[in-house]
Amino acid sequence: MTSASYSIPRKDVISCDYIYDALLLWDDGSMGRAGKALREVLTQYGISQNSLAVKMGLQRSAIYKWFHEERDPTAETVVDITEALKSLNSQAAEDFVKLYLGDVLSDS
Repeated sequence: MTSASYSIPRKDVISCDYIYDALLLWDDGSMGRAGKALREVLTQYGISQNSLAVKMGLQRSAIYKWFHEERDPTAETVVDITEALKSLNSQAAEDFVKLYLGDVLSDS
């Protein structure tokens, strides 16, 4: 018995980049929130993208993409960013969380 093989025509394949670009067009305003918070904290505390990348065990290009709002980190990665910032400067980590989450826990 032979297995059937087939290929999907190229026109039916949707690339990840196409999906990402479509999501950017559908932006509800939350895209880039982590990047804005990260940029502000790194700038304010003089923390380099490279030092954060090293602390997180990532390539600097990942930090660059968040910093310039080209990509958003996942929720799990936001936790990793916070932990890395905490080890570099605890106040920077606190400010990052406040900038990213706002005052969601405070009574208005």
